[in-house]
Amino acid sequence: MRKFFVLLCMLPLAAQAQWSRLTQDISYRASLTGTTGSSDVAPFWFTSNRYGLATSEPSSLLLRADIQRSAEADSLRKWRVGYGLSAATAVNFDSKFVLQQLFADVQYKAIRLSMGMKERPMELKNQALSSGALTSGINARPIPQIRLELPEFWSVPGTKDWLALKAHIAYGAFTDNKWQREHQGVNGHYAANVLYHSKAGFLKIGNESAFPLSLTGGLEMYTQFGGEAWNVDRRGDDTSDFDATHVKMGHGLSQFIDATLMKGSDAADGDYKNASGNQLGSWHLRLDYTSKGWKAAAYAEHFFEDHSQLFWQYGWKDMLYGLEIGLPSNRFLSGLVYEHLRTTDQSGSIYHDKTTFLPDQISGRDEYYNHGTYTGWHHAGMAMGTPLLVSPIYNGNHIYFLHNRITAHHIGLNGNPTSRLAWRILYTHEKSLGTYRFPLTDPQHADYLLAEVDYQPKQVPGLRIKASYGMNKGKLLGESHGAMLTVAYSGWMNHRK
Repeated sequence: MRKFFVLLCMLPLAAQAQWSRLTQDISYRASLTGTTGSSDVAPFWFTSNRYGLATSEPSSLLLRADIQRSAEADSLRKWRVGYGLSAATAVNFDSKFVLQQLFADVQYKAIRLSMGMKERPMELKNQALSSGALTSGINARPIPQIRLELPEFWSVPGTKDWLALKAHIAYGAFTDNKWQREHQGVNGHYAANVLYHSKAGFLKIGNESAFPLSLTGGLEMYTQFGGEAWNVDRRGDDTSDFDATHVKMGHGLSQFIDATLMKGSDAADGDYKNASGNQLGSWHLRLDYTSKGWKAAAYAEHFFEDHSQLFWQYGWKDMLYGLEIGLPSNRFLSGLVYEHLRTTDQSGSIYHDKTTFLPDQISGRDEYYNHGTYTGWHHAGMAMGTPLLVSPIYNGNHIYFLHNRITAHHIGLNGNPTSRLAWRILYTHEKSLGTYRFPLTDPQHADYLLAEVDYQPKQVPGLRIKASYGMNKGKLLGESHGAMLTVAYSGWMNHRK
């Protein structure tokens, strides 16, 4: 009884100690961003790859505030806890108030349970210089989800750090019901209460401390499922005979199982059953070299819709290829990225479900990012993958990807002339053939430019001033110029030195 009483008396002290730990190492940041432009559309790189917290309007104002505690703050403990909150108020955005992040991370050793909306980086890409990832990029607002993951590469026991794994599985829900209803256009095609599933696994071979080369490969798979749709165009063309006003896909256990295993069918499939929901993903391969301050990497990403491009059935003609170089410390150039993207094949131009009269199954016309039941791979009009497949926000009241057959060349450069001054340049040339459903007889071209300078004055620690110039050329998005200025202040609350 005495031991129990002593333990009971110690519980408040233990709770106080844990609370004290959880209120340490909290970072905060406040920023004000203003843009102005010369046309009806903002420069492409002012809008793209900003986690959806951007607008295509030429002039806008954004005030954002963040507080965050990283789980890495407890790096010496078996149990780690992190959390974060980000909110913004804006002028000339779709919403005047945006809850951008709200999450909590609980980690035991290498395994983490992450809950909520969180901005997550791209896999195997340079976050500042890449044009974007094909399946899961940084172009759209975060999806609220429950995610079990190995967030960093975990060394497989017994391999002496020569093999490492990274993986996750997650379930969540899209939050753009209101946006879709307001932008459905004359055809009334939109979806609501849509669920989200993702899973990924990566294997890294190599020990950089013993050998300069390492090879990483992996697979990402994503699914939109459940929810309900209005005016669903089953076959994806103007001759469809399926024009239901309202279809419910269900939120039961069987829908979760089908989404996880890429099985099942949808209510709008009719006689030609397909996999449940909108299923897509990417294969990744990356080779890294590190030696004496130099870094170099070559990588490739292959995107697929449903099963037709999951393996080698039609050949992998559509790819993102990239080359990344990191230079030793100097005042001129720190990093360089070159990428080439092609999405024009899409398993070919013919789609035909086998019938009694013609038993051949031809699974072409993959219609990247579009879907017959759902409105496609976007969140509130921003592409969930690469922004180069021109997001629906540019279409007005029409939720559809009109430029998913493209070729593009992209260059990213950055440097640090001093410890307080940094710069970045992005340039992209893109050619669009439209889509198989809406082809362009005259291909449209575009050139996008971003030039950016980031300065941290010595006189005011924590203050950052970022000035940007952006430009669009060509018929694809029209011609425009613009300027962006961001003033941000960041610091720590109760930071342990």
